[in-house]
Amino acid sequence: MDYGKATETLMGMDDETWARHANPLSGWTRLATAPFWFLAVWSHVWISWYALGPIIILVAWTWLNPRAFPPPKRKSAWMTKGVLGERVWLNRKNVPIPKGHARAAFLTSLTAGVTLPIAIYGFMAQDFWAAFLGWHFAVFAKLWFLDRMVWLWDLMKEENALYCSWAR
Repeated sequence: MDYGKATETLMGMDDETWARHANPLSGWTRLATAPFWFLAVWSHVWISWYALGPIIILVAWTWLNPRAFPPPKRKSAWMTKGVLGERVWLNRKNVPIPKGHARAAFLTSLTAGVTLPIAIYGFMAQDFWAAFLGWHFAVFAKLWFLDRMVWLWDLMKEENALYCSWAR
């Protein structure tokens, strides 16, 4: 199963939503929620089941965020390129991407995939440092992935008519 495609489907990402999500404010505000996610999940230690309140709010924001901003006027911002590169990566079965970029995306995703269970263990075992370090390494891996997606976008944006249309 393709985790990226499954997430895209779950989030209801269509062309208009992707165009809005390419606004750098969308990407940066979404990334800025990472500490709030950590605190919301960790808050179960302090407030037990009431932690579901902030978690539900964050789930709603995560879904709403790609829809909350207008499409960007320019496509030159780092975060915009990262989002567009992620679309290119998600479309890799239809338009192949260079092997080096596919490998880098796999490695950064694997890093997040390995470190997130450490965070989950930390949350469940109430081991603050396991949760904190696992979570932050997963966020770091996501930023590394985005950086590679910027590179992929810069390489592929002229390669395909569809990608050229996203660049306008």
